[in-house]
Amino acid sequence: MTTPHGRLLALDVGEKRIGVALSDESQTVASAYTTLHATPFIVFVQKLSKILAMEFVVEIVVGLPLSLNGNEGPQAARIRAFIAALTPLVTQPITTCDERYTSAEAERIMQEAGLRPEQRKAKIDEVAASIILQDVLNARRIQQTYRVEQ
Repeated sequence: MTTPHGRLLALDVGEKRIGVALSDESQTVASAYTTLHATPFIVFVQKLSKILAMEFVVEIVVGLPLSLNGNEGPQAARIRAFIAALTPLVTQPITTCDERYTSAEAERIMQEAGLRPEQRKAKIDEVAASIILQDVLNARRIQQTYRVEQ
């Protein structure tokens, strides 16, 4: 998939909070951006819409929680319903990315950075979103390199 020049935005969707991460315009590096409240949904959409416009976002990536064997379970169904509700409210295409282990990885990164537990709780969703987004950016870079070499 070729994405137009501009930023990608990733969402790590939880029941209470949604972590947001952004790429740079060259779609090379992902950075944690913010955490938004998941409810009420319309307020979330209003805040997200402001970010999408202000940051010139060209694509949204949503973490999809697959089970350890790679199948979709109840959590993935909840995320699919979230995507179905969000899709008609935004102009950017929405893609998904396997988010297994991202919260554990985010917790590890923040522990290594020396953040206290209350600091980690406030940041974990946006750090997880940045891991999801960096995984997508890396995979696309590998795909582009592979295509060029053929």
